[in-house]
Amino acid sequence: MDLQILLLLGQDGITNGAIYALLALALVLVFAVTRVIFIPQGEFVAYGALTLAALQAGKVPGTIWLLVALGATIAVLDGFRLLREKRYAKLPPLLIFNVGLPLLAAAGLFALPAGDLPLWLQVTITMLVVVPLGPMIYRLAFQPLASAPVLVLLIVSVAVHVAMIGLGLLFFGAEGSRTPPFTEISFELAGAPLQGQTVLVVVASAALIIGLYFFFERTIYGKALRATAMNRTGARLMGIPPALAGKLCLTLAAAIGAFSGILIAPITTIYYDSGFLIGLKGFVGAIIGGLASYPVAALGAILVGLLESFSSFYASAFKEVIVFTLIIPVLLWRSLTSRHVEEDEE
Repeated sequence: MDLQILLLLGQDGITNGAIYALLALALVLVFAVTRVIFIPQGEFVAYGALTLAALQAGKVPGTIWLLVALGATIAVLDGFRLLREKRYAKLPPLLIFNVGLPLLAAAGLFALPAGDLPLWLQVTITMLVVVPLGPMIYRLAFQPLASAPVLVLLIVSVAVHVAMIGLGLLFFGAEGSRTPPFTEISFELAGAPLQGQTVLVVVASAALIIGLYFFFERTIYGKALRATAMNRTGARLMGIPPALAGKLCLTLAAAIGAFSGILIAPITTIYYDSGFLIGLKGFVGAIIGGLASYPVAALGAILVGLLESFSSFYASAFKEVIVFTLIIPVLLWRSLTSRHVEEDEE
C-alpha cells in the first residue's frame, strides 16, 4: 500500500462513515425516545435515492401511492375515533393533512414534467414525498403498542422492514438506479483524486449533524425530545405527549434516511433492498454508542466506514464479516461494565 491508495481508502471510508454516522444518530434518537430499534431506517435511504432517480427519469415514484394509502388509513382510523368522541372540529384538519395533501401531491407529480425540473426542486419533492412516511408508519405500527415491551416493538420493527422491502420491489423493480452527481468538480490531494461529490457528502453530513445539535439545544421541540429520551414518564407528566414525541423523532429519522439516500445515490447504485445493509452498518455505530450516546455513535459509525474501506483492500471477501464482528467485543465490554436494569424498573 502506498500513500495514494491510503488516501483513496481513507476518502472512501470517511465518506461512507459520514452516512453511517447520520443513520446511527437517527437510530439512537428513535430508540431513546420510543424504545424502538428502528430496523427500517435503511429503507428510507433506499426510498430517498430511488424516488429521486424515478423523478429524474420522468416517472411518478411509487412512494406517492404509499403516502396516499397510509394517509387514507390514518384518516379512517382517527376519523372514527373523533366521531365517537364527538370532536367534529378536528375532522377537517385530519382529512386535509392525511388525504388532501397526499392526493394533491400525486396530482402535481402527474401534471409536472418531473424529469425537466431543476435538481434542487427534484430533491425537495423527494423529501416531501418520503419524509411524511415516517410519522405515518409510527402512527399505524408503533403508536398503538407504545407501552409494549422492547421485544414486541422489535418484532413489529422487523415486520415493517420486511413490508417496506417488498413494497420497494413493487414500486421500483429489481433494477438498481444511480443519479447524476450534484457536482463535477474534482481535486487532487497528494496525487490522489478527490471528487467534489465526496466532499459534498461529508460537508452535507457534517452540516446536518450541526443542524441537529442546534435543533436539540435551541428549539422547544428538540428539548421536548431530549426530555422524553431522558425520562419518558417525567416528560409525560410535564405535558409532552408521547405520541407527538414519537411522530417527531420518526419524522427526523425519515428525513435523515431520505437525505442520506439522496447524498449517496450519485456515488453507488442503489437497489430496493440496499438500505438494509447500509442501515445495519449504521446500527453497528449506534451499538458502539450503546444506543444512548450521540457523539460516540457518530465516531463509531466513522470507524465502521474506515474499517469497511480498509478491509475491502486487504480482505474484500470478508469485509462484511469484519465489520459486523466489531459488535461482539463492544457488546462483551458493555455487558461486563454495565448494570442490567429490568424494563419495568425504568
